[in-house]
Amino acid sequence: MFARLAVNIPAISGIFDYAVPAELALQIKAGCLVVAPFGNQMVQGIVLEITDSSSIQNPKPILDLLDPAPVLTPPQIALAIRLADSTLNPLAAIISLMIPTGLSQQADINYQLLITNYSDPSSKTATRLIALLNERGVLRGRQIDSHFAKIDWRKTASVLVKKGILSTKNVLPAPRVRPKFVRVAQLSVKPEAAEAEMESLGSTKQTLARRQAALRFLIQQPDAINLSWVYAETGCNISDLQELEERGLIRLFENEIFRDPLGKIEKQTTSDELTLTPEQTAALQSILSSFILHAKRSSFLLYGVTGSGKTEIYLRAAEEAIQNGKQVLVLVPEIALTPQLVRRFLARFPGQVGLVHSKLSEGERYDTWRRARDGKLNVIIGARSALFSPLPNIGLIVVDECHDSSYYQAEPPFYNAVSAAQDYARLCGATFVMGSATPTVEQKFQATHSPLHSGEPGVRVLELPERVTDSTLPPVQVVDMREELKNGNRGIFSRSLAESLAETISRGEQAIVFLNRRGTATYIFCRDCGHVLKCPNCETPLTLHLENKEHLLCHHCGYTRKRPSKCPQCNSEQIREYGLGSEKVEADIKSMFPQARTLRWDWDTTRQKDAHEIILTHFANHQADVLVGTQMLAKGLDLPRVTLVGIVLADVGLNLPDPFASEKVFQTLTQVAGRAGRSSLGGKVILQTFMPEHYAIQFAAGHDVNGFYKRELEYRKQLGYPPYAKLARLEYRHADDAKAEEEARRTAGRLKVKIEAEGRRQTELIGPVPSFFSKVDGIYRWQIIVRGPHPAELVRDIKLNDWRIEIDPISLL
Repeated sequence: MFARLAVNIPAISGIFDYAVPAELALQIKAGCLVVAPFGNQMVQGIVLEITDSSSIQNPKPILDLLDPAPVLTPPQIALAIRLADSTLNPLAAIISLMIPTGLSQQADINYQLLITNYSDPSSKTATRLIALLNERGVLRGRQIDSHFAKIDWRKTASVLVKKGILSTKNVLPAPRVRPKFVRVAQLSVKPEAAEAEMESLGSTKQTLARRQAALRFLIQQPDAINLSWVYAETGCNISDLQELEERGLIRLFENEIFRDPLGKIEKQTTSDELTLTPEQTAALQSILSSFILHAKRSSFLLYGVTGSGKTEIYLRAAEEAIQNGKQVLVLVPEIALTPQLVRRFLARFPGQVGLVHSKLSEGERYDTWRRARDGKLNVIIGARSALFSPLPNIGLIVVDECHDSSYYQAEPPFYNAVSAAQDYARLCGATFVMGSATPTVEQKFQATHSPLHSGEPGVRVLELPERVTDSTLPPVQVVDMREELKNGNRGIFSRSLAESLAETISRGEQAIVFLNRRGTATYIFCRDCGHVLKCPNCETPLTLHLENKEHLLCHHCGYTRKRPSKCPQCNSEQIREYGLGSEKVEADIKSMFPQARTLRWDWDTTRQKDAHEIILTHFANHQADVLVGTQMLAKGLDLPRVTLVGIVLADVGLNLPDPFASEKVFQTLTQVAGRAGRSSLGGKVILQTFMPEHYAIQFAAGHDVNGFYKRELEYRKQLGYPPYAKLARLEYRHADDAKAEEEARRTAGRLKVKIEAEGRRQTELIGPVPSFFSKVDGIYRWQIIVRGPHPAELVRDIKLNDWRIEIDPISLL
């Protein structure tokens, strides 16, 4: 009996044969997590399949089984293989996404100091490494990494090993997470027997009183109870309880408890079902029909304007799936930014919902993962990573706000959770629903045209053209800021926006002011010589933040410095700030309307735990009049008291050298505008711009998604961008710019030779060129874009060590 394994080494993409020992033959099955030898080290591996024969002679045996239950379901294994193939990621890297942090462990090396008094004045790295090991003792490689940021200490360590100063040993750390147990107490005799022993429990009054109180408390408890509760309620101690146990009156033992992140979320008190509109009813019936008929077209795009009631359709479809004995997976852009949707699911399905997101502790994530695997949860809600929860019988997968860029993982392994969820639904035989008021051009194209690949089912569009409340979409007033300048207004706010803010505040209503930019000033420059203060690591302009004692900050690598009083180039005192950010907007509103209560919601104000929830709750409870924020405001919020949305500068991002820039700006503006007028109070939007003639601005002002789609589709066809072609983005990074350029040009030459040799006339290269952000955190970046019908096939068989490969990227910056 043999097993085929994917080993937990991210750079390894192959599948390896191992022998299954006789003592594990009945326990090991597909999806199990095991320990196996690999080279001269021990590694974790996932069993992909069990076979009767091996492709190699005398394969090494599996050493241990880490969990008796499989950690991956069969559909998850199929998804991992499909995703690795389509994205060109190593299979092990994809599988690592599916195993909880702490359970998955990678092989490492222990470093031990053999000669404590050794010194090497010529090497600062060697001196630091020896001092660290002297102080801390034996350390693993990944522990040492945290002390040597951006320093290649391993070469120095290898030299010290050869000299006999250090020794090394390959190790596989044990999983960091395990079930949590607490000590509990429970009555072990009938209450009458316990009462009969009350007077003989102690020789002193105090001892007797404590033990009587403990025993009477346990008589009232139907189940085992945590010892901490017994101590708190009765004043007894562990000696008292041990005495009661020795007398045979109670039992002391350990009980497993689940670490539940939902305990921190305020529950919604009511879950009254709403009356559906005819459009909602029709959309819901189409989705429910796919449950019954198992129709081939069981993928849906729920395309509805903001406030059209998409969440209620998700809830009712989930209810039907659960009644059919299935489980439901709901993906949202970010849990912290969608608390209203989470609360509605918790109210509709009490005790059946699990949350998965990056802010969970390892223990909370592990316990939620185990409950999902055991079928104890019917609904999993979470961000991108929730897709990989091991629900055993999925019947419905929902992706809310499917246009959102947070569904794309922008670090290796690269993947798009929306397309992966669609594949996963197909593998599970589940219904797939993605919803948005502003779906991407490619999503809408897929839903309105024939499938691009033969044999694959298409996507059916379900439209919700009207809001479910008495309100309609708010009117949008476009203000040309060039005219404001001509008329002498040099402030941040146009006259229209300033007047509307004053009126809204005076009526006791609420306003949202949106600017997609953090900080106080976009960049700092010298008016005499024109010098711009830039980050030394990234060569991008530094942003002024007044809240941080006038510090300048790099938003890419986190570099900070004080604001200089003189120009470092020419020593002039004419240092000035230019541009604006959310801090500056908030400060101006406070200056103009000192009586107004103002909140700011951006990355800087939400770094503390639960900050998102606190700010949103304050605003929803009308503890503030104006909410100033960045792109977080575009995340599906329902705030009925908001009657005004002011967009300070709609042009941000429009002129970036990215074929998807206009689409992203249009989506953001349309989503933010949809926050206004979601109740009978009505509302309006004021959109300030220096480019009122741009088509993205025009269509956003008219809430015209279809118009934008048609125009953008024309441009994409003319320029040869998705959905009319596919893209692959290859990026090379190096600390030396010349070496990065040399490797980029060498690889481009290899790709051109292959294009010509294989006759790929429709495939072309763009580049090599420096990336838009050409230097980040001290590392230079060069990129090559491959455009054509099947760019992945071109690069699949070429060895591209140290290159980052993105298939179907959502940005070329």
